[in-house]
Amino acid sequence: MKSFLHCRLFRFIWVTQPSVWSFHRDARLWAAMTPADFEAINRCDRLLPKNFNFAGDVLDQWSQKEKTGERPANPALWWVNGKGDEVKWSFRELSSLSRKAANVFTKSCGLQRGDRVVVILPRIPEWWLINVACMRTGLVFIPGTTQLTTKDILYRLQASNAKCIVVSEEVALAVESIVSECPNLKIKVLVSPHSWNGWLSFQELFQSASEEHSCVETGSQEPMAIYFTSGTTGFPKMALHSQSSLGIGYALCGRYWLDLKPSDIIWNMSDTGWVKTAIGSVFSSWLWGACVFVHRMAQFDTDTFLDTLTTYPITTLCSAPTVYRLLVQKDLKRYKFKKLRHCLTGGEPLNPEVLEQWKAQTGLELYEGYGQTEVGVICANQKGQEIKPGSMGKGMLPYDVQVIDEKGDILPPGKEGDIAVRLKSTWPFCFFSQYVDNPEKTAAVIRGNFYVTGDRGLMDSDGYFWFVGRADDVIISSGYRIGPFEVESALIEHPAVVESAVVSSPDPIRGEVVKAFVVLSAPYKSWNPEKLTLELQDHVKKSTAPYKYPRKVEFVQELPKTITGKIKRNLLRDQEWGRIKLQN
Repeated sequence: MKSFLHCRLFRFIWVTQPSVWSFHRDARLWAAMTPADFEAINRCDRLLPKNFNFAGDVLDQWSQKEKTGERPANPALWWVNGKGDEVKWSFRELSSLSRKAANVFTKSCGLQRGDRVVVILPRIPEWWLINVACMRTGLVFIPGTTQLTTKDILYRLQASNAKCIVVSEEVALAVESIVSECPNLKIKVLVSPHSWNGWLSFQELFQSASEEHSCVETGSQEPMAIYFTSGTTGFPKMALHSQSSLGIGYALCGRYWLDLKPSDIIWNMSDTGWVKTAIGSVFSSWLWGACVFVHRMAQFDTDTFLDTLTTYPITTLCSAPTVYRLLVQKDLKRYKFKKLRHCLTGGEPLNPEVLEQWKAQTGLELYEGYGQTEVGVICANQKGQEIKPGSMGKGMLPYDVQVIDEKGDILPPGKEGDIAVRLKSTWPFCFFSQYVDNPEKTAAVIRGNFYVTGDRGLMDSDGYFWFVGRADDVIISSGYRIGPFEVESALIEHPAVVESAVVSSPDPIRGEVVKAFVVLSAPYKSWNPEKLTLELQDHVKKSTAPYKYPRKVEFVQELPKTITGKIKRNLLRDQEWGRIKLQN
């Protein structure tokens, strides 16, 4: 397949003509391996190899099959922006282009294996290209959402000691304002049709880069990516993943939850900053040879979403429950989806009513999955299993998922406790490696012989898991994890706020939203409440990522007098959910 991108957004043309290249040095050992072999590794029926590189051992294998005619040159990546621009890359083209991108980072930028690269890009083809380039070169990929504020970016650069940052224009100004505070940051790369003083142009460097590049021979346990994940207290933690935890660890997820085959086209709506994109739009999909479909869609729009499903032959859809809640409000029977056969959801609990409405209008089931940045998908409603509305499904192989008490003992069916994964003699390769520079937090997730997720739930007599809530105060809204401490820290910076407590509040669309209980300083007590609410909301949007702002604000005379913020939040959260339950 010969494809190109002639995109008004970037004003340049990708032209791909795959050239002769060498296999990953270890490819002789992997030449006969198939996705079934990676599945066997997950089942512990086959040993984890000493060395593994997803680009060399998976993507280049699919590329070779296209070259020899063992598989058709179907798209590996299919990107559209809703304005007439389109990109289709086969695996051969993806391999060729990513080798050029690899040379940009190693030869033009001078980065070396193990260097950390922060990448903050929207849903554009370069995000996938740079991701694969980092794999080829052994660079540690650190994704971030474009909704991050200047303060968020500064924290991530300083905490990670990143040597390079890659951004689009909408983020570049924020980076410029804080670069002097990041002594380890040496290289700034801009993905834009315009040149900026002090920035390297990815497009210019890419055009002149060679296609000749030898994929590094990375160890299976060698660092591949770092994901920042929110917690109850303090700023986000850095969850480190290895080459094999991401590259091999999602083999069973891809087959049994996503139900993928090489003929499938999967559209996963997750933001590029989250691990769910890695699961559904990189590793699970490409390991099974499926096509990853991407729509640029900066802001979610139901009409655009439905038009896309009717226009393109998408077979597999994965999105947060919030999207399905919005979609079922439409008359879906008016739409004819070309090829859609399998629908999935995760990131937050799914209402049974939405599942039932979706099936009634489309004839399709919704298969909910449950997982975490640290361990991937550990429970799911899998194809062929009975779906119990409201349940997260059963434990996913190879995990032994249980509900345990505070002592680490397994609870009987029907008893609420902590959702946990049993640990065997060694740390599972498909888990995250550690919280970087935070051994205390890493140790805190272990209780006896279990990894504790931090979520509360119960298991019924049939082995189905039911989500109850977070054991900590983390708020999950529209699939986004929001730590209350971050919002409270932003609020306290405003002169109107003496004290605040941030909790979740029920919401029919987003599942739950951020609510702030605020004690005002004397000069602001006479202000118009609606005007002050808007000011505080705008203040939080500017201080931290916009999706974290409190959609509800309640002004109170005082907060509960407790020793810890956690107890205070628990009291207010119980009060809030109880009140709304009574109203309904």
